[in-house]
Amino acid sequence: MTGGVPYPATPASPRPSKPLRWATGLRWAAALAATAVLIGLAVIVVVQAGQIDQLRGDVTRAQRDAEAAADGTDQRLDSLDGRLSSVEKQNEQAFDPQRVAAAVLPSVFQVIADDFTGSAFAVGKATTTGRTNVLTAFHVIEPVWSRNGRSVKLERDGKRYTAQIADVDQSQDIALLRVDAVFTGLPPAAEDPDPGENVLVVGTPLGLSQTVTTGVVSAVRERTDGPGSMIQFDAPVNPGSSGGPVVNTRREVVGIADAKARDAEGIGLAVPIQTACATFHVC
Repeated sequence: MTGGVPYPATPASPRPSKPLRWATGLRWAAALAATAVLIGLAVIVVVQAGQIDQLRGDVTRAQRDAEAAADGTDQRLDSLDGRLSSVEKQNEQAFDPQRVAAAVLPSVFQVIADDFTGSAFAVGKATTTGRTNVLTAFHVIEPVWSRNGRSVKLERDGKRYTAQIADVDQSQDIALLRVDAVFTGLPPAAEDPDPGENVLVVGTPLGLSQTVTTGVVSAVRERTDGPGSMIQFDAPVNPGSSGGPVVNTRREVVGIADAKARDAEGIGLAVPIQTACATFHVC
């Protein structure tokens, strides 16, 4: 070029600088790293969720196993309770005269009514005034009653107590006495005994105190000489036994010894205890 204005030089195309390429690469690397982190976190979350589900399943199975074990334990305990109840019933039904006699004897007395003697026993709980109700047969205290007397003597373990004749029922041959002392009363049976049931009779036959005899109930029969029923049993009874308790294997009084059949063996009779309970309202 001569003598004129020079043309401007055409600018050259810019080239990316090396630092810019490095920055772009760093951003991509950071993005990839972040993505990898997120993917890793997601994997961890999924794995932990699976572990949590597995733990929940383990807990549920453990709870079911515990419940099953508890049910099994309850069933075994119920079974043991049932067997224990059965054994207790068998023990109650098993006749142990020595055990029954030991429980009954402290509640039995000899009755002295003028020149006549018989037996009697405490029944129920002592009254609030410290008196004890005592049952016997009417014919035992009849000699005193017939002369308008109202007190008899009770004797046990060498000690004597004065008892008042509180009430009588001649048709049923029963009498209620009261003594100003506290004695353990025998519990009455709620029902008449069954034929074949074991019984024990305590009394003072012929004045022999604390005599114990055993037998079985033969039958429960209607009376032929008055109202009500009588318990027939085969335990030996003799003069002086009248008024004593007839007791079952549960140490409950089922009857009041009353008489024996003449010219026969093994036929004793007793007034059902519920007859006395209903008549005197002391049970």
